[in-house]
Amino acid sequence: MDKRLNYRLITGKDDAGFCERVSSLIDEGYRLYGSPSVRYNGKDVIVAQAVVLPEKRHEKVSP
Repeated sequence: MDKRLNYRLITGKDDAGFCERVSSLIDEGYRLYGSPSVRYNGKDVIVAQAVVLPEKRHEKVSP
């Protein structure tokens, strides 16, 4: 993916791979958004975590 999205929802089985994916996005500048959602599907614990890029601040130019 060439363009970084401002918002992403990461989902998956609650394991080291999921944590690595979220950690990698944090290293790229994303920030956690809200609390994770956790659900049990009868076999595995499935988690979802939203991440966002910080807002781009526009400097005001004085006239």
